[in-house]
Amino acid sequence: MVADEPTFARLMVAAQDGDKAATNVLLSEVGVWLERYFKRRVPPHSIDDLVQDVLIAFYTKRATWDPSRAFLPWLAAIARYRWVDHLRKVYKHDAKELFEDDAVEDSEEEVVLARVSLDRLFGQLPDKQAEAIQLVKIGGLSIREAAEKTGQSESLVKVNIHRGLKKLAAMVEKAD
Repeated sequence: MVADEPTFARLMVAAQDGDKAATNVLLSEVGVWLERYFKRRVPPHSIDDLVQDVLIAFYTKRATWDPSRAFLPWLAAIARYRWVDHLRKVYKHDAKELFEDDAVEDSEEEVVLARVSLDRLFGQLPDKQAEAIQLVKIGGLSIREAAEKTGQSESLVKVNIHRGLKKLAAMVEKAD
């Protein structure tokens, strides 16, 4: 039997009145309808769980359906809310797994290649600019510490960093 809106409505009215046979038929037909509903929305292995979840919600909320209103939109709203809850649970779990278990660790090869690229770029800068950038931006020293280490004034360290970064940006932009 393929139930349509009037059939669903008649079965639901009978189920609300306590007709057990109508309730069984209604649950069966709603289950078939839900399987079709979820077939396009979730992977096949999730359909049965979602159908069961919606059937439980449907059964517990059956008294809230108003016979003067359409049945299928009411059922679809329940299905949609359960589907959204399912997606939240799945994606929350997947995101947690991504951050905890499946995070890709940096390979040493990438670090080495990045360092070689930086060394090549720094090789094209004047020595004082390259040294100031490496000490402050890469090494984490303060401007004062870099000035003491290089023998330059603090303002000269700042100027060398500014000019060096400007040249590096131009070189990278030019390479693209």
